[in-house]
Amino acid sequence: MRHAIITAGTKGLGRKVTEQFLNAGHSVTVTYLTDRSKAEELLENYAHLKDRIQVVRVDVRHKVELEKLVDDTMNRFGRIDFLINNAGPYIFERKKLMDYTVDEWDSMIRGNLDASFHLLKLTIPVMRQQNFGRIIHYGFQGAGSAPGWIYRSAFAAAKVGLVSLTKSIAFEEAEYGITSNMICPGNITGQMKEASIKESRSNSDESTPIGRPGTGEDIARSIEFLCQEDSDMITGTIYEVTGGMDVIHRFR
Repeated sequence: MRHAIITAGTKGLGRKVTEQFLNAGHSVTVTYLTDRSKAEELLENYAHLKDRIQVVRVDVRHKVELEKLVDDTMNRFGRIDFLINNAGPYIFERKKLMDYTVDEWDSMIRGNLDASFHLLKLTIPVMRQQNFGRIIHYGFQGAGSAPGWIYRSAFAAAKVGLVSLTKSIAFEEAEYGITSNMICPGNITGQMKEASIKESRSNSDESTPIGRPGTGEDIARSIEFLCQEDSDMITGTIYEVTGGMDVIHRFR
């Protein structure tokens, strides 16, 4: 049975990825930071699969907690096939770069870029031994071309750096059967993060060219596809799942 580490996998977009992987027959280790109730809800909803689920509290900005996460995973499941880097700090307030504090900048870089480096260092040796691995990072629409993103400069800088890291790892680890790709969600908000595509079709959204809001299931299905064994020809790619919406230019 293949195993997935899914950071921030108890709610939001990560919750749908966790459900997708469980329904596909995999086991999962998922992390949460502050919302213990959502973690307990996940365990309760999937009590019949409790042998395939592990929940660990982790702040991805701290290396020592990432080390414990991987140790806990290996001690219980003995393998890591999928690394889904879903967690990452985000500042919702619209702020120009000059209004960011040093702590806010550091949090964005540590949580969205440094955390991926540390997790790659910890998990790739396991994947190499297995001669199989799938790595998924999260970006934003247009990240592959390093665009400016007004009011999101720190987050964007970290994610654009992650684009290059995603592609570099794809080249370096291909010989070990490891792929590395990035998924870029569109403007998925509120309840839609944990909604299904079927639920979305009953909600019109004129701001999205396809006419419906994006959902967590849209992201989860894309990630599961990239993680399949026969998807090994897809590596070093930046996948956008936006419904055709121009996310980064809405406030220009």
